[in-house]
Amino acid sequence: MLTKLVSFDTVSRNSNIPLIEFVEEYLSSHGITSKRVPNNDGSKTNLWATIGPQTDGGVILSGHTDVVPVEGQPWDTDPFDVVEKDGLLYGRGTADMKAFSAIALSLVPDMIKAKMNRPIHLALSYDEEVGCLGAPSMIEDIARKVKAEAVIVGEPTMMKVVSGHKGALGLITRVRGFEVHSSLVHTGVSAVLVAAKLVVWHEKQMLENKARTENLPENILFDPAYTTLHCGVIEGGTASNITAKDCTFTTDIRTLPQEDAMVYLDAYRTYAEELEAEMKRVAPSARIEVEVTGNVPGCRREADGSAERLVRQITGDNAEHVVSYGTEAGQFQDGGYSTIVCGPGDIAQAHAANEYLSVEQLNAGVDFQRRLIERLAS
Repeated sequence: MLTKLVSFDTVSRNSNIPLIEFVEEYLSSHGITSKRVPNNDGSKTNLWATIGPQTDGGVILSGHTDVVPVEGQPWDTDPFDVVEKDGLLYGRGTADMKAFSAIALSLVPDMIKAKMNRPIHLALSYDEEVGCLGAPSMIEDIARKVKAEAVIVGEPTMMKVVSGHKGALGLITRVRGFEVHSSLVHTGVSAVLVAAKLVVWHEKQMLENKARTENLPENILFDPAYTTLHCGVIEGGTASNITAKDCTFTTDIRTLPQEDAMVYLDAYRTYAEELEAEMKRVAPSARIEVEVTGNVPGCRREADGSAERLVRQITGDNAEHVVSYGTEAGQFQDGGYSTIVCGPGDIAQAHAANEYLSVEQLNAGVDFQRRLIERLAS
């Protein structure tokens, strides 16, 4: 099943429909009806299905179908064909995160045979890798019909119980300046220089965060233990002797789960408005635009959460684990579900060339889901 799912090139720029069609046909062959929740143009879709009785108290197993690109990476094997070497399963998506969904699909006959008293709901999303864009509409649709005890998001955690992760706010900032010859720089507006001030604001804010929150007890498990602000791409300017007309850069803000990303956005926009006012005094056409490209909430530690309790009982893992990468867990929490992150594989392999999942981790994931089925049948 893992080999089959990996064979679909579901890099986020592509449609995931062929994979979804395969899953639909597979579930239908076992008498299970599934529900699509597509994007606006129908080029991609979420899919969810219920196995077992139509009762409350079941478990949602959540996985995303998209993967990151392979271009420019030095792969030793075909990334869309699972190759086993020395106990490792190589292929794009083996770790992040088609294995979790492959296990669930392969165990559908076991779920049916077990005659579970409470259902398992499979939830497959699109575009997780580009900002968790697909899951919210699916969660909204599921919530109209399903009252589940727990959601398990199967991102790679080495089967450890992850109860918290940071949120992620993505921005694109576009600065429009006013071109003049650099000898007359005082009569123009350099989009590059203005952008530089905005980028420095990010670093200043991050250093303040470090001093303010790094040593708080609730943050010490995170690495780093504060909200980070990062600019990953910047481009602009025409020539060294022309004040830049345009400059564009991207921002990645990774917030501690208890912090509100909108606080950072509001502060950033306020500073941008102050700079824009200065720019317009020189050139009224100058401006700054800030676009939100994604806002993924963090996963918040729940007080006596039913999902955490369930997964700890199955795995026996009683240690505290948090991660700095994002998942769809916070979106499920916002949808009213108790949620935990737990799945096979190592996040260090995610997005890497020669991505792999160990057979040992695959087996651990199978054992976990078998134990879950037994629990729902008892």
